[in-house]
Amino acid sequence: MWTTEQYRKLVRASGWYDLLVTLAFATPWSFMALHGLLQDTALALHLPGSLPPFEPVHMLMANLMGSIVCVWAVLRIRDPQQAFGRYDAVGRILFASWQLYALMHGATALIGVTLFFELAWCVAQLLPVKGVAGNPAPAGRAPVV
Repeated sequence: MWTTEQYRKLVRASGWYDLLVTLAFATPWSFMALHGLLQDTALALHLPGSLPPFEPVHMLMANLMGSIVCVWAVLRIRDPQQAFGRYDAVGRILFASWQLYALMHGATALIGVTLFFELAWCVAQLLPVKGVAGNPAPAGRAPVV
């Protein structure tokens, strides 16, 4: 169980994590560098699965995802509300679902690393917050909303 202040720090930290992990997806130039790095890493580690070359529409989708995740991350860094943490957890369930789908259909095993972190952040952000939404407040204090 989190205190309200701990949960705000968690939401802010998840925003920083997302910003750092997805910033390279936001532009075609940074994504091409990341794609090459991921491809080289997968080959060097002899990982199963593939990382195909990206066509312009693939690049567009990667850049759109990177752009919106960066905006969402900055929002949570600047204003780490509990509601944003809960919505982020739901988004992570969706991302994890599509990452698992990709892994099951031959995508590079490198996706497993981000899948692990998606699930970890999701679980952390779904834990209850003390004194909020039906959780008992500490003795002598009103619940924090």
